[in-house]
Amino acid sequence: MGTSITFLGGADTVTGSKYLVRHEQHTLLVDCGLFQGYKQLRLRNWTPLPIASADIQAVVLTHGHLDHSGHLPLLAKQGFQGPVYATAGTRDLCGILLPDSGHIQEEDAAFANRHGFSKHTPALPLYTKQDALNCLPLIKVENFGQPFAPFPGWQLTFSHAGHILGAASLLIEVAGRRILFSGDLGRTDDMMMRAPDRAPAADTVIIESTYGDREHPHEDVLAELGPALHKLAQRGGVAVVPVFAVGRAQEILHAISQLKITGVIPTSLPVFLDSPMAVHTTQLMGHYMDEHQLSLQQVRALTHSATMVVTPEASKALARRHGPMVILAASGMATGGRVLHHLSLYASDHRNMVVLTGFQAPGTRGASLAEHQGSVRIHGRDVTVNAEVVQLQSASAHADAKQLMAWLRTLPERPDQVYIVHGERGPSDTLRRRIKHELGWRALVPEHGSVWPT
Repeated sequence: MGTSITFLGGADTVTGSKYLVRHEQHTLLVDCGLFQGYKQLRLRNWTPLPIASADIQAVVLTHGHLDHSGHLPLLAKQGFQGPVYATAGTRDLCGILLPDSGHIQEEDAAFANRHGFSKHTPALPLYTKQDALNCLPLIKVENFGQPFAPFPGWQLTFSHAGHILGAASLLIEVAGRRILFSGDLGRTDDMMMRAPDRAPAADTVIIESTYGDREHPHEDVLAELGPALHKLAQRGGVAVVPVFAVGRAQEILHAISQLKITGVIPTSLPVFLDSPMAVHTTQLMGHYMDEHQLSLQQVRALTHSATMVVTPEASKALARRHGPMVILAASGMATGGRVLHHLSLYASDHRNMVVLTGFQAPGTRGASLAEHQGSVRIHGRDVTVNAEVVQLQSASAHADAKQLMAWLRTLPERPDQVYIVHGERGPSDTLRRRIKHELGWRALVPEHGSVWPT
């Protein structure tokens, strides 16, 4: 029997990445992500996998974002007991992200029960904070560039993918086949993270396609964010900035620090980072100096460029302040967390601003804001959006279509097959056509649940 891949997530969508690699009696799950966005996608989180959790022998995480790691507590709760292989950075980020994810789900279930929003009585979290804490000891750290063997006859190797701390591409070598997962690839021109490593030789490539149909603008984050915050400061408004606690929050903090140094925005403009996760992640930057481009002085400046808000009481106290001010809060697509409270408070005032800092998956509040729909539903009520909505086109931490193609061209030899994942159908198919026409390689966009050979 040959080696196969079952696409259990990250197919036809940018979320829920899960790829089950089988060879003979061994089963390895590459990534273990949550589905986000449209309700029909989120419902998949509650649908049992076609393989019992206890029958999955090992998991490998390419990085810590929840759409790649957030299903892990549920997998362990349902009986998975094997090792979870990850880089040190991914291990540390999971220690921040997963317990917070469980906590938010507990809060959402409690809120639904208090207000009667749930169709189920009682509403239950997908998993709890304690479930997340219970799964963390399963994570086993492996170093970049050093092969490791989850099973006899298998060899796995991480390489740098850029994107965020700990992010990796993964090469699997088994039964004479080489299977390369790109993971989420960072940009070659990222202002903070290092560029991805060149791709190793592979027979089968599984590549992400978040931005498979577009290129990032030539202007950088500073050129976009500077004028917006300058205008905000002049009119005395409040900017609510939904950020991903890992990666985007640190990039925006760095940009704000640079804009203050160069005088583009007033040094007196108050900035608050209202996310315990983002605060802890910012503090991690100094532990992984080889994974980003910032100097130690610039890393230290991140923690001084904003007031770090950790406690719920300090977060609520922001509501008693007047503008101008900038509030960075998770989550990046406004799907949950503290940013919802700030949006409900400030989105209806025309003097204020909502700054979107990255990809907004269809079906999220962030996507509704980006589409200027006029209102968003928060905690069971419709909030009118009169605030100016600014979407930064240059703040993405993902490689664009040109950079994805450039990474593929670093492969030392032509692969037999390319599978395109982690993208909406349009971007994925656009990248498929480019791979076919420009490189002459076989390329396919797999459907959710499909099984393909390697």
